[in-house]
Amino acid sequence: MLALVVHLLTLAFVALGGWIILREPGSILSWLLGGVSLAIGWALRPRLGRLPADADMLDRAAAPELYAVADRVADRVGVKRPSKVAVRDLATRTGYDRIGVARTPVLVVGLPLWLALSPKQRVALLARTYARLPTGDERVVTEALATLECWRDALVGPGAGPLQARSDAQDKIATTAPMAYDAMASPFGVTGLLGRLVGRVLGGPVLLTRYVLTRLARAGESRVQARHRALALRVATEEELAELETLEERGGYVAPMQAAALRGESVSAIRRTVLTKFQLTADGVFPSAPHSELLGNEQSDRIDEELAAHYARAIRGFGLIS
Repeated sequence: MLALVVHLLTLAFVALGGWIILREPGSILSWLLGGVSLAIGWALRPRLGRLPADADMLDRAAAPELYAVADRVADRVGVKRPSKVAVRDLATRTGYDRIGVARTPVLVVGLPLWLALSPKQRVALLARTYARLPTGDERVVTEALATLECWRDALVGPGAGPLQARSDAQDKIATTAPMAYDAMASPFGVTGLLGRLVGRVLGGPVLLTRYVLTRLARAGESRVQARHRALALRVATEEELAELETLEERGGYVAPMQAAALRGESVSAIRRTVLTKFQLTADGVFPSAPHSELLGNEQSDRIDEELAAHYARAIRGFGLIS
């Protein structure tokens, strides 16, 4: 309810701006005031999400096996199938979200980690990714917190004192044109003081609302995490999810891939190197079957064939992964 109040305030700015303009459409002042109100509403609007700039969208016809496993896991978890699947060359994280005004479900696969996983772990990764899709209530709260963060930055600023850019501009003017600076110093300082006072007065309720909403959101984190875990467990076991989390936290799969890429090894050789180092026992066997009911070894290999060109391009930049 508190988050909805925040969004209603944003909507009120848009409605107020439109009303001011329509009330006196021939007045310049109406357009100025209404434009300011509309601009504030636009700046505080909830973000609809967008693809990362380095995401490369895949056509379903060019990657049918990847789309197929993405659909199968989505059905098992109980979320809407992704309409689009994209890959990122150097991002290790895999994400799933609804993008744009149409709320198109999009799966974005991080290639470095995907390349290092066995078929069973790939299924576990997709299951956990789908499970983390926020519900409507969670998204309302998250976007409200983002709006309050915009309010805080605009009214109070990132710090207690004047903005660094403003201080730098003052220093530059004082150095290059001292007489002009002396003439403008007093009104400039008074204006800045008034601006900070207004920011403190209006910023108080904003900071209080942000504090309360943050505390309420944190109080529900355990419930949200439990829901995510329950959805992921529809597909993967606790052991598989723990194994995946350990591999991600350790991050040791990156260095062998970087070294193999520098040696000029092929994608298949790099994949064998990582699987051997981190997933096989000392005897050279998997501690458990590497395939899954939802993704067999042959299907996983076909996915690698579909992504071969993307792998080759990504490998050239593996040295940039930190």
